Amino acid sequence: MNFRERPSTEVNVNLTPLIDVVFLLLIFFMVSTSFTKETHLKIDLPEAVANAPDPSADMIEVVINSDGNYALNGQELVDTKAETLKRALGELAGDNRDIPFMITADANTPHQSVVTAMDAAGQMGFVHLKIATQRPSQ
Repeated sequence: MNFRERPSTEVNVNLTPLIDVVFLLLIFFMVSTSFTKETHLKIDLPEAVANAPDPSADMIEVVINSDGNYALNGQELVDTKAETLKRALGELAGDNRDIPFMITADANTPHQSVVTAMDAAGQMGFVHLKIATQRPSQ
């Protein structure tokens, strides 16, 4: 029997080919990936240069401040619910639905508040809806 010790050989793993393959895969995925360009809508808002409405005519004006609170012809409403707005519109207009209805909203008003006012006017039967604008600065 041979009890001599065999010389041990060290096992080395060469990482260079593995790194080369990883870099090749990285380059492949970079080249084959299609990048989508994020596009944002560009909107040119219309400017209004029409004359202001006649202040002597009967008109219902809904003013909406930047917090979304409503005021009807200068009278502030107690809350921002659509039912409260419709009830106040019914008391103010009576049976006459031909009165011009103007919405004056702050530039920072939440969009939902303006839509709620328009929806309430539509449900009440108002057909002459106006939205107040300002003249463009020169």
